[in-house]
Amino acid sequence: MFTSLGLPAQAASNPADTAPPQTEQAERSGAHPRSDNPAEELGTVIVSAIPGQQDANKTISPVSVLAGAELDAARATTLGQTVSSVPGVQTSAFGAGAGRPVIRGADGPRVSVLSNGLGTQDVSSVSQDHAVSLEPFLADQIEILKGPSTLLFGSGAIGGVINVVDGRIPERAPENGLQGRLQLGHDTASDGNVQMFRVDTGNQGFVLHADGLDRDNGNYSVPGGTLANSFVRTKAGALGASWLGERSFLGVSVSRFLDAYGNPAEPGDPAEGEPAVRVQMEQTREELKGVLRSPFAGLERAELSFGHTSYQHVELEGDEVGTRFVNHANEARLLLNHEPLAGWQGAFGLQGFDRAFKAVGDESFVPPTASEGMGLFLTEQREFGKFKVELGARADRQSSAPQAGARRDFRPLSLSAGLSWRIDDVWHLTFNLDRAQRAPAEEELFANGPHLASATFEIGDPALAKETANQMEAGLHFHGDWVDAKVAAFVNRYSDFIYLADTGEVEADLPVRLWSQADAKFRGGEAEVTLHLSNNPGGHYDLRFWGDAVHARLQDGSNLPRIPAARFGSTLSWKNEFWRASLGAVHYFRQNRNAPLESTTSGFTLLNAHLAWNFFNNDRSDWEAFLDADNLGNQTARLSTSLIKDLAPLPGRNFSVGIRSMF
Repeated sequence: MFTSLGLPAQAASNPADTAPPQTEQAERSGAHPRSDNPAEELGTVIVSAIPGQQDANKTISPVSVLAGAELDAARATTLGQTVSSVPGVQTSAFGAGAGRPVIRGADGPRVSVLSNGLGTQDVSSVSQDHAVSLEPFLADQIEILKGPSTLLFGSGAIGGVINVVDGRIPERAPENGLQGRLQLGHDTASDGNVQMFRVDTGNQGFVLHADGLDRDNGNYSVPGGTLANSFVRTKAGALGASWLGERSFLGVSVSRFLDAYGNPAEPGDPAEGEPAVRVQMEQTREELKGVLRSPFAGLERAELSFGHTSYQHVELEGDEVGTRFVNHANEARLLLNHEPLAGWQGAFGLQGFDRAFKAVGDESFVPPTASEGMGLFLTEQREFGKFKVELGARADRQSSAPQAGARRDFRPLSLSAGLSWRIDDVWHLTFNLDRAQRAPAEEELFANGPHLASATFEIGDPALAKETANQMEAGLHFHGDWVDAKVAAFVNRYSDFIYLADTGEVEADLPVRLWSQADAKFRGGEAEVTLHLSNNPGGHYDLRFWGDAVHARLQDGSNLPRIPAARFGSTLSWKNEFWRASLGAVHYFRQNRNAPLESTTSGFTLLNAHLAWNFFNNDRSDWEAFLDADNLGNQTARLSTSLIKDLAPLPGRNFSVGIRSMF
């Protein structure tokens, strides 16, 4: 559901202070309301990550939302793979176990991954072989904010935001006192099985939530064989409860995430007695969220969120512990929506965090570090006839203190301005200017040692300055009865861009790379067109075309590493009252704009198909069987964004079959 692109969409999530219609409740539990009238499908999709919880179709900043049937078709083992069908977004793809989103060429500490608006507080931004501690199969919807989002979420969102909304803290009572979702699935590429459930039960005063998932995937097949040490085993679950009032709610949740996966870049050699390297991860997270509507004069809504996270993962060489990464963090966010003031509507807030990180063992290339930060932000918007103006500002104060070294303090400042012009009922023009700043991450400042996942000896620079991004973006939308389209172009000029530079030296048999700074320029664009071919008793047909491209260089003209290849895709979809089907292809172009010592990535085309049959439906439940086919041509596919692309291609031909129930 790419709602910001004007595609047909059902309602997905709703503000807590309005009573959701039946279709919105259905989307919350994963159901897919059926309609033969496109006008009935154009629902309101609320983006919870934006203050005021705006309709995705009416935001000035570039936003996409995956929900409903589109999210079901996209769900994958990793968050990066799940969102990689969105124009402008790809995945780092470190085998099947780890894959972080890459937004318009930005990854790692430049892309913030959120769970219900708060950071996941894992260590996935430190290295590509570290997994994100989120389970896409348990998400209600996934929101993608492309471009600088530091205004709302701080320094780590200079490249964009992925917000996973899972409903673990219920915000309203389920219809008829009970709703939920079940799914069982099997895939052929890894001979893997996944089972999940989600249930909400209660009344207008009190609601309970429970969910759980179990995944057991073996080594996956690639053209010509099997990729050794590419297994994934995941267990995840949560309990939540909310007390609901007429003007408020207060909820809590406790979740666990257990993950074990192999590193396909280090499969070992049994003949030589060399063990394979694998990762065992565990995370416990407690969250609290409260909302009070009209708390006092001048405020429409007050929202407080708090999360405490205890995270660790162990990298094992056989049964021997190689490195242990530990992260303990607290984060709080207060958001206040004020009543209209001189025609302006907006919100202001306060966000703070503290984090204690350490790595102990063979790959402890970053010293134990304590970090903390506090940010104040304000965002306002006003309509002037056909024009809509949006302004925002954020000031942060952050610090990082290594165990044996000098503390560094930073004060990032971010500003944004957006303009929307609704030329007429079908044409819509947007323009955004952003100045965003990022404080250097711990590994960029204090790294000093072998980083085996990247096969380098990394050396940080404690004297690094703030990184500043100045982005300009223009977008044009067209929303007609038979055509929906969007095109966007952007230029992002970085001052003091932080990157790993090759020194030509060798330490411990590894090439030495130094975290350095230089100006850089990113430029690119995205386009998407959907043709509504027909809508008759035989079904509803859509034909979608899309593409994206990004190019990034340092000021000396050299290319930056692991920049996404350009893509072009097309999908033909059909549905009627009982069936949904689609057939699509996406072509990844050759990526030869490489950094020094980086290999060229060949082009390839992935063919995909989806089929779903709604075989039972009544007022209480909805049952659906599905068959998904990926990489039907069994292509050898290597992503330019992957650190281990030469060792670990994407899975070959894969069929997934399963059943899901929405009730």
